[in-house]
Amino acid sequence: MYKISNLVIVFGSFLLILSILNIATTREFNPSLVRAETISGIASIVLITIGYLWTEIKPKEPTKVILKGKEGFVINLDLTEQQKHELAWGSQQILTATAASTILIYWDNKVILRRGLISNKKFIPGEICKRAIKQKRLISLVNTELFPGKEEFDDVLESLPAVIIYPLSDKGLTIVGGWSKRSFTNSDEKWISGWSDKIFDLLNT
Repeated sequence: MYKISNLVIVFGSFLLILSILNIATTREFNPSLVRAETISGIASIVLITIGYLWTEIKPKEPTKVILKGKEGFVINLDLTEQQKHELAWGSQQILTATAASTILIYWDNKVILRRGLISNKKFIPGEICKRAIKQKRLISLVNTELFPGKEEFDDVLESLPAVIIYPLSDKGLTIVGGWSKRSFTNSDEKWISGWSDKIFDLLNT
């Protein structure tokens, strides 16, 4: 099935061809006919242009990056059963309901959760993570290629194309990596932020 943009282009081209044929087969010319054909030709060209612009501005589906890591679920055994249950449930929801490929929870100077695609590297917060804690706000790296210092997230998972960092006050971080550039929506950010606030309350008791 043709896309709407393609239909607009085809329709505009069809009108332009009819306009050209009409003026080419006319034996007598008069000012009214010339004006009508001029307007018809301009309208056809405008339709074609709109169709092409529509095609160009239509957002493309994000392309998943092939990430190096293994599927895993590692949780700190010193947590209470309630904390384990919430971390397990919430992380699974984020991995299934958003574009997340990996989740890491850093709390009280240690990693207490890794889930999704994971690595065995020791994670230590870098400058971007420290800035999120200092500013007490979510930081979203929609395309990590554009941000200096992105290497600090290689210890979460190597070459993540997009990362969300959310501070758990000054005691930790929620770090969520995406499958592709610009993969996280505003709804994803709100969901991750809300769940992280809940995790903070639970861990801080």
